Amino acid sequence: MKRMTLSRAGTVRVALACAAAALLQAGPAHAAQEPIKVGAVVSATGPASFLGDPEQKTLQLYVDKINSQGGLLGRKLELTIYDDASDASKANAFARRLIMQDEVDAIVGGSTTGSTMAMAPQVQGAKIPFISLAAASVIVEPVKPWIFKMPHSDRMAAAKVLDDMKKNGWTRLALLSDTGGFGKSGRVETLKLAKEMGIEVLDDQQYGERDTDMTPQLTRIKSSNAQAVFVFGTGQAPAIIARNYRQLAMKIPLYTSHGQASMEFVRLAGEAADGIRMPTPALQVARALPQADPQRDVSVAYADAFEGKYKVEVSTFGGYAHDGLLMLADAMKRAGGTDKEQVRQALEQTKGFVGVSGIYTMTPEDHMGLDSSAFRMVEVRDGTFNELR
Repeated sequence: MKRMTLSRAGTVRVALACAAAALLQAGPAHAAQEPIKVGAVVSATGPASFLGDPEQKTLQLYVDKINSQGGLLGRKLELTIYDDASDASKANAFARRLIMQDEVDAIVGGSTTGSTMAMAPQVQGAKIPFISLAAASVIVEPVKPWIFKMPHSDRMAAAKVLDDMKKNGWTRLALLSDTGGFGKSGRVETLKLAKEMGIEVLDDQQYGERDTDMTPQLTRIKSSNAQAVFVFGTGQAPAIIARNYRQLAMKIPLYTSHGQASMEFVRLAGEAADGIRMPTPALQVARALPQADPQRDVSVAYADAFEGKYKVEVSTFGGYAHDGLLMLADAMKRAGGTDKEQVRQALEQTKGFVGVSGIYTMTPEDHMGLDSSAFRMVEVRDGTFNELR
């Protein structure tokens, strides 16, 4: 059990004092108010650390920023983060601790589908607003009253990829998915959509999230009549697949899901990343967006803030944390406080919220709030993401 730390005391509690001028203006009553307690469980270490590490950094950055600007509703934010080390059972235990011991007002987190689904019974039972940073459709389908999610769904990613294949005349597909929650859900959605779109899945194989060599699966695919390969997974394994793919001198197009939309994937895959296509939020191509694009300013501002603070490239996954925390803050403002039912209703009534991952409109029937327009299809060229138009 590992608890991330922001101070020498070893506890991640971001409780920065509001600006002196704001406190003077607010008066003694506001100064004495209890902080708004936000909890988080992320996979800052372990196989999913490339998801959780930027999420943790983003939450710290924006809690700091909000508090430096006077806090929220005249109260400072207090952030408690636990690292589940990419272990769903630990995520479940930390969710219980956040609710029962830390008494948080809301939770942002769950880097993976497995961690999120392990936390779900706790937050549903306690009736506490929970914004997930994981992607699988099962998180919000069927709708769970207290659970919302930021990432685009696996179904949306599959649709974007298959549509691009079909536009290019590639109708014979080989599918390679991981055995984790995200990969399993993505596989189901891809198989379903491929049938609907008239795309034949010639080979359907899986791999373990911790596997270190996928040459056997790729060798089988190479001998098939597939026109393109789609890798649906997350973690470090897709980068290994890209390198194995290059080693086997495979020439057919290689696609991945949005689980690889980060420069960390490009670094891990090295030269083998070039030519790979994937769907991604606007964030990865933020500075190349037209000035009129409604997501440009918020995406560039986040990229500048994150990269200026941490000296590493911005991440799609950190972007989900950015949107989740700021949407929660927006909902609390509209609710006028931290009453859990009122905050839940405010989240559900979110309309036109411009984030770095898309423009969100939630409803009682839709706790993701995104459509396919939130995705951009990109190709890696010379180590950078380039939008395909």
